[in-house]
Amino acid sequence: MVRIFISKINLEQALVQTVEALKKGCIVAYPTETFYGLGVKFDLEDSLKRLYVLKKRARDKAMPLIFGDKRLLPLVARSANRNALLLMKDFWPGPLTLILRSKNNISGYITAGTGKVAVRIPGKSFALSLAQKADFFITATSANLSGMTPAQDAETVVRYFGDKIDIVIDVGPTPGGLPSTIMDVTGRKMRILREGAISRESLDEFFKKIS
Repeated sequence: MVRIFISKINLEQALVQTVEALKKGCIVAYPTETFYGLGVKFDLEDSLKRLYVLKKRARDKAMPLIFGDKRLLPLVARSANRNALLLMKDFWPGPLTLILRSKNNISGYITAGTGKVAVRIPGKSFALSLAQKADFFITATSANLSGMTPAQDAETVVRYFGDKIDIVIDVGPTPGGLPSTIMDVTGRKMRILREGAISRESLDEFFKKIS
């Protein structure tokens, strides 16, 4: 396991090193705007399987993805309706995960057999810089064993997983707080599946504004 301490001086080098590691199938722990996440490249089946085993994650639980440019969406999603596009415009980058209908060739480790994919452009953080540098989708499952508290610092990540992950990006403690809000926008009636950093009240005000 390699631990990379991030500063302004080595940020670009660390981003390049991390992207190359992801392309080679590595599992990377990285900080988001809330907690630490675990990332693998979205289309590497062996890495996805390894990640599921590592987290002891149930196969019926889908794996969310982050990315850095909305132009990449057609790689994993069939389409996005008007409301979804308006939400993206207003809340991305940020802690809002949107569930869209997935393309048929997306791994079952990501969709959990639902025919849907959960995506977001993360808020300002190493995660956003990484997603923009990578130019491909990266898993964004929380850095913890299933059922345990999400890791808010690199020490907790190491305690959970040790050498079972390949790289830990250390920026010190993350802000923590609430995880991303999750919305299913695949149908005419949108549903909040998890209220998180973006409150239900904020979303209600947004929809009143666009009505």
